[in-house]
Amino acid sequence: MINVTKTFLPDQEKYLQYVREIWERGYVTNNGPLLQELEAQLKDYLQVDHLYFCGNGTIVLQIAIKALEITGEVITTPFSYVATSNAILWENCTPVFVDIDAKTFNINADLIEASITQATTAILATHVYGNPCDIEKIEEIAKKHNLKVIYDAAHAFGVKYKNRSLLSYGDLSTCSFHATKVFHTTEGGALISNHPELDRKLALLRAFGHQGDEHYLYAGINGKNSEFHAAMGLCNLPHVPEIISARKEIFDAYDSILNWDILFKPAMHPEIEYNYAYYPVVFPSEEVMKNVMEALRVEDIIPRRYFYPSLNTLSFMPRQIACPVSEDIAVRVLSLPLYVGLPYSDVERISNIINSHLLP
Repeated sequence: MINVTKTFLPDQEKYLQYVREIWERGYVTNNGPLLQELEAQLKDYLQVDHLYFCGNGTIVLQIAIKALEITGEVITTPFSYVATSNAILWENCTPVFVDIDAKTFNINADLIEASITQATTAILATHVYGNPCDIEKIEEIAKKHNLKVIYDAAHAFGVKYKNRSLLSYGDLSTCSFHATKVFHTTEGGALISNHPELDRKLALLRAFGHQGDEHYLYAGINGKNSEFHAAMGLCNLPHVPEIISARKEIFDAYDSILNWDILFKPAMHPEIEYNYAYYPVVFPSEEVMKNVMEALRVEDIIPRRYFYPSLNTLSFMPRQIACPVSEDIAVRVLSLPLYVGLPYSDVERISNIINSHLLP
C-alpha cells in the first residue's frame, strides 16, 4: 500500500539509548531533562525565545485561547483540520467563519473586518499546508480592533517567512508534532510565544496551573508530554534538513508530471522557505476527484481528502455561515502521497493514473 504519508523513524539504536537513560533515571514525565533539552534545541533550531513542548497539536490551541483570555467570538477559517474549530468550541468561544482566498486557500484577510462585532476578541488563522497567511494585513486588522492573533501553524515546522520562522508570528503560534508531520515526536505539539510575560502562565497552564502542592494559580490542564516523546524528537530533529530535501524532490517530481492544464494547487507565498509538508491538488469537479480516488484505490494508493469537509458546514457548529470558496475547494481537493522514501517510480505511477482520469 502507498499511503498518503509514512512516519519517518530515526535510527532505532539511537532512540533505545535514550530509553535506557530514561530507565536509569526513572524519570519519565513532568518536565524531565530530555523534554527540557528538546525545548532548548527547538528554540535554537527555530530561532525563537519562548517555546513550550506539549502533549499534542490540539491541546496547544486550547492553552493558547486560555492564556490570552479569549472569550466570545473568534474569527477563523473553514479550511483547516477540525481541531482548529473544535479548540474554539471547547474553550466556550464561538467560531465565526470567514471564507478563504481562492489562490492560497488561507483565510481571506480582506473579508475579516466585515465579520468583526463587539463580541469579537481574536483571530485564529491556519497557515494552510504551511503556506503563510496574509500576516501583515491580519496584524493591521488586529491592532485596529484590539484583537489577539493565534496562528495554527500545525503544518509550518521549518517554514521561514521573510527570513524568520513562520512560527514566530502572532501573539501565539501553535504547532503539531504528530507522527504524520515533517518533524514529529510521535504525539506532541508546541506553543510559541512572542510575549515574555506569558512565560510563567503558559508553563503553569500546561501543568494543571499549580506550583508544588501549595500554590494553585490558574485553572490549568494536563498539557504535558513525556520523556519518551521528547526522545523521539531529539532523534528526529537533526534529520529535518534531509527530510525537507527528500520531500522537495518528490514535490518537484509531481510538479513535472501532473497535467496542470486541468489541475491546480495553492499558490505559495514568494517570500518563504518551504517545508514541503503536503502535496494538495484541486480537480475540475468532485466527480473527477472521486473517479481519481477510486482509480488510485484499485492500485492500493490512498490519498486523503485534506481538508474535507469545509468546517462551516459541520452540523454542530453554532452558526451556519456560507463560505462558498472553501466549500468549493474542499470537495475537489486531494492530498497526494508524500513521504521520505517514496520512490520516483511510484510518484510517476500515481501521476499517470491521475492524468489518465481527469475527464468526467
